[in-house]
Amino acid sequence: MQIVIPMAGFGSRLRPWTWSKPKPLINMAGRTSLDYLLDEFRSLEDAFELEYIFIISPTGWGIRTFMDQQYPGVSARYVVQEEMKGQSHAIFLAKDLISGPMIMTFSDTIIDSDLSFLKNETADGVAWTQYNEQPQRFGVAITDAKNRVERFIEKPPTDEFKQVIVGFYYFREGRDLIAAIDRQIRENISLKNEYYIADALNIMIEQGANFTIAETGLWLDTGVPETVFSSNRYFLAHGNDNSSAAQKRASVTVIEPVFVAEDAIVENTVIGPYVSVASGAKIRNCVISNSIIAENTTIENQVLKDSLVGAKVRLSGKEKSLFVGDNSVLEL
Repeated sequence: MQIVIPMAGFGSRLRPWTWSKPKPLINMAGRTSLDYLLDEFRSLEDAFELEYIFIISPTGWGIRTFMDQQYPGVSARYVVQEEMKGQSHAIFLAKDLISGPMIMTFSDTIIDSDLSFLKNETADGVAWTQYNEQPQRFGVAITDAKNRVERFIEKPPTDEFKQVIVGFYYFREGRDLIAAIDRQIRENISLKNEYYIADALNIMIEQGANFTIAETGLWLDTGVPETVFSSNRYFLAHGNDNSSAAQKRASVTVIEPVFVAEDAIVENTVIGPYVSVASGAKIRNCVISNSIIAENTTIENQVLKDSLVGAKVRLSGKEKSLFVGDNSVLEL
């Protein structure tokens, strides 16, 4: 099973954090977004030999370094997308590598779904969806009474169809998707100069492909600050906190849940709820809630809430909401 993950976008909605690190390496509750993404595929390991294909930007080699260090036994290949021409374009760059059963998902999409059923799946494709009362901001799947997809629509004008596509797909034969994208590009089926995968899927359906849907209860997005906060809260509340260990630190008051890296220094501080503190951080004389503090950052004499603070920041100085990139110095 090949797992294709486009992640070449600039992460502009998460700047300044993403000036210095790829979006999938943002840390939440002690792990990166990419760690949580890879967890999704554990239920496939008994039935399939997995190979990952990462579509990265020209500056995205930090992904390879991360995979080599943290997942040395995982089979992974890398394709560079130099021009941002959309989802289908990203996948098409890997056309010479793709063959056989395939999953495609995006690096900021995290779901919780048992994928083991795919070993017996007979449909040509499966699209994961979630019911949403306000689907106009998303893509939707229009299905018949048997959950067979009749058409995919990007950002429908009405709320008539409520099965929202979450950005996670299975293809029984990846080459069929590549053939559809090839036609999409040749016929220039695009929107604002970008090629969207929904158009390629509709080409497959027009050519007779049988698509069905699978609903997911959990759908987390890590693409914008607001959803990074909500994802961090979810992970902390579902088994990724170490509040008990953090409580043992002298002069620290913990409001659960929180994650504090073992080697982080926290003194004379009220921390929580929903705070993640990464390795090497130093926090003194602070009150911090609903925030993510990246590695090797020093914060002193601050009241912070709803804040994302990057790596190697020095912040010293009233209650604020901050969004601070790596290698910053703030005196407030």
